[in-house]
Amino acid sequence: MKKIQKIIISLIPLSALCAEEAMAVGKLGAPFGAGLVVIGAGIGIGMLASAAANATSRQPEAANEIRSVAYLPLFLLEGVAIIGLVVCLLATF
Repeated sequence: MKKIQKIIISLIPLSALCAEEAMAVGKLGAPFGAGLVVIGAGIGIGMLASAAANATSRQPEAANEIRSVAYLPLFLLEGVAIIGLVVCLLATF
């Protein structure tokens, strides 16, 4: 048991060095994550707007209903994108 304790105690400074390297890698990966969030949200919003425009062109009399149904997923998608960007920016700083 004492041998295991000595090994664990000797590894503590090494874990601090590894933690610093892991933080550096996280700071490098955060901008890529932010870029992926923006690209994904842009694609999703574009697909949603395209589908709503297509549905409106097929049934112009239902334009108000289609618009109101398309708003909720649009706002949810935009909210998720903003949260993802904030998390990536917090990981950077």
